[in-house]
Amino acid sequence: MPIVIAPTDTELTIIKVLADEKTKRHLESLGVVTNGKITVISSRGGNTICVVKGIRLAFNRETASKILVA
Repeated sequence: MPIVIAPTDTELTIIKVLADEKTKRHLESLGVVTNGKITVISSRGGNTICVVKGIRLAFNRETASKILVA
C-alpha cells in the first residue's frame, strides 16, 4: 500500500519506490530505500509526514503515493 493510506505510528517496511530515476536517487539519499523502515506520523489531504532513520520527512501526495510499504 502507498504511505498516503498507511496507518500512523506504525513502523513499516518500504517495499518499492515507483518513481523516476532522479526522484528515486534523491529519496535514497534521504534514507528512503527498499527494505528500509519508515513510520508515518501524519497524513492529511495526501501530504504525509514520516520518520526515516530518526529524521522527519514531508512528502506531497504525488511522491507519497509512489512509496509502497507493507
